[in-house]
Amino acid sequence: MINNWFKNIGPGPLIAAAFIGPGTVTVCTLAGVNFGFALLWAMVLSIVATIVLQEMSARLGIITQKGLSEIIRTEIKNPVFKFFIILLVLSAIVIGNAAYEAGNISGGILGLEAIIGNPSFKMGEFSINILSVIVGVFAFGLLYLGNYKVLEKTLIGLVVLMSLAFLITAILTKPNVLEMLKGALFPKLPKDSLLLVIALIGTTVVPYNLFLHAALVKEKWHSKNDLNFAKNDTIIAVVLGGLVSMCIIISAASIQSTDIKSASDLAKGLEPLFGGFAKYFLAIGLFAAGITSAITAPLAAAYVASGCLGWSTNMKTNKFRAVWMCILVLGILFSSLGIKPIDIIKFAQIANGVLLPIIAGILIWIMNKQTILGSYKNTTKQNIFAVLILGISIFLSIATMNKVFNLNLI
Repeated sequence: MINNWFKNIGPGPLIAAAFIGPGTVTVCTLAGVNFGFALLWAMVLSIVATIVLQEMSARLGIITQKGLSEIIRTEIKNPVFKFFIILLVLSAIVIGNAAYEAGNISGGILGLEAIIGNPSFKMGEFSINILSVIVGVFAFGLLYLGNYKVLEKTLIGLVVLMSLAFLITAILTKPNVLEMLKGALFPKLPKDSLLLVIALIGTTVVPYNLFLHAALVKEKWHSKNDLNFAKNDTIIAVVLGGLVSMCIIISAASIQSTDIKSASDLAKGLEPLFGGFAKYFLAIGLFAAGITSAITAPLAAAYVASGCLGWSTNMKTNKFRAVWMCILVLGILFSSLGIKPIDIIKFAQIANGVLLPIIAGILIWIMNKQTILGSYKNTTKQNIFAVLILGISIFLSIATMNKVFNLNLI
């Protein structure tokens, strides 16, 4: 039975790998440092919301053997609305992932820098970070192989490494179990915590994972009989990913300082309290979180662009490779030179903020179409949960607009 379960681990860990990136690590660190265990409930809510949406996405991919972007392109008949949606999807995910890729690579090397320092060399006026180039080349090689099984096994290995690293770090801090359970099960909103709650949910329930999941399940499974495997894979992986995020909050809660602004500060802050071991475990976790996101972000963008534009989604085609190559090269360039494309990142935040409720709404609409899913369409219970999640995504969208434009709406 255990061998059968391992054989049927699929894209779930890749989805967990995608949402636990440097941004998630930083947000969880800030939540723990500033509010202790009080915001753990936001991660519980995020886990439930992510499972609901990702299960629908996986079911769609297996039944139709198409990606979400392909379904959107063929099912939306109004040409103006279709053009708007495809443009928004391409902007948010392809351009957005290009903007975030530098952060993914930089986040990965933060872990290495905590252990081996910051090797770099000068080239004219620029200082090039060698670790960024190494991480980028590793991601490039793995994606260029175009072999789903190799990609899956590598990312599962990194996710397990990341999970163990953050779990051990949390255990080393010897948290108060009763306080943890209170924080996870009884929601409360401490003063000035709303933006962090929004960020915790927003870094877990991400639009590009819905596209990535529907595209990847058809690489793994081809039969309706595999739906249970896909569902279990999704639940286990998302719960595991959520627990990793919670472990980061728990670790950060042990630091009695508000000077911690990032995960690298957390690594340094843990050392005097718990010795060098905590720093090393956290560094390994950081590295795994960064590199997994550095691989999945270009991959998701390539699937989305190919589906939206009607190209083949075969990982070895030139057009598919061209998309992820552009994103990865931009990420390596910006990360190694220390350039922060602030305007592009702001644009990506806006586009993703608008995209999530729209895609959640379209996904719910598609999941209720008998012509597409037949008897596998959403049940009433699934729709109730889905509509509740849609409400959360609308709130997140408003919060993102509020944050970017300082509208003071909430």
